[in-house]
Amino acid sequence: MKASSATRFAKRVAEFSTASSPRPYKFHLAASWAGKPTVEEKKPIKRVPFPADHPIGKWRDQMLTRKPGTATEVWYPNAGEDFFFVQEMLNGSGVSFGVADGVGGWVESGVDPSLFAQALMYHAHRYSRNAWAGEPEIDPTLDYAEREEVEGWELTPDECMALSFGGVQRERRVLAGSSTACILSLNASSGLLRSANLGDSGFYVIRSAAVHHKEPAQQHFFNCPLQLTKYPQQMQTKRGSSSGTDTPEKSALREISLRHGDIVVACTDGLLDNVFAEEVLRIISLVRRTGLPDSEIALPIADNLVEYSRRCMFNQRRTSPFTVEAARHGLSYRGGKVDDVTAVVCVVEETI
Repeated sequence: MKASSATRFAKRVAEFSTASSPRPYKFHLAASWAGKPTVEEKKPIKRVPFPADHPIGKWRDQMLTRKPGTATEVWYPNAGEDFFFVQEMLNGSGVSFGVADGVGGWVESGVDPSLFAQALMYHAHRYSRNAWAGEPEIDPTLDYAEREEVEGWELTPDECMALSFGGVQRERRVLAGSSTACILSLNASSGLLRSANLGDSGFYVIRSAAVHHKEPAQQHFFNCPLQLTKYPQQMQTKRGSSSGTDTPEKSALREISLRHGDIVVACTDGLLDNVFAEEVLRIISLVRRTGLPDSEIALPIADNLVEYSRRCMFNQRRTSPFTVEAARHGLSYRGGKVDDVTAVVCVVEETI
């Protein structure tokens, strides 16, 4: 998969690196994921995934397909009720990426939570590919009429979330569901990171072997994150609305100027509830010690973060971040928290 961009994707599902449109920043990205083990549901539901020939089903399968040469010792064929996207933006102006965590409680109502998360990320990808990371670049020599014909518009992460949520509301195959969402865009001209986060997914910015920023969770109360929601048709009639009280407008917005060597990790709570920040730093440090160039470390970082999260979540003797947070609310919880886990890693390179 190739595109005219100064952005390189080095992830399981796609890889390309061209420089026909050179910009001050390159972004090397990777995604890794693992669905939690299948458990016997109290109320089994008939899961009907998006068909392989459906636009969302086709895109989902592309995202979850390993590219030859990127195989690792352990690989998980699905992301469970999580999903993610990574998309180059118009004219190589930057990259947009994000994660979503479908709310598993809908299973009790006979709803497959994965469909909401997959549809949300699909529409985020769809809107991002036709938009600019910053202001559209217009040749000053063009006359007014020609400038008006410049395609695309500047898309911020919160606007992307709102548009994507609208797409889910219109998607007939998503009968109901909820999801957290964390969407970021990186500008290849300015190095500006912009983000919109709703719920308890989030992201790190790692700089000089330290945590420069960790996005805080948004929760109504302990273990109940803010979430985008689509209600079933019968509830929509009673409520007079198809969506819940948590809207994209409630997302926390952030802007961070990135530097050469920064590492951005967007992830679901399957990582955040099981892995401490200092452990994230340790994993990144260990990968960097392998001697791989920065352009090639995103995938091993993502894979190691996901695999370590899985080891931690099954360790019932461990004190986890979830344990600590539960204690802060006066609750007792021991060990890791079994969950789906998804991580998208971006390594920043300044070229000028």
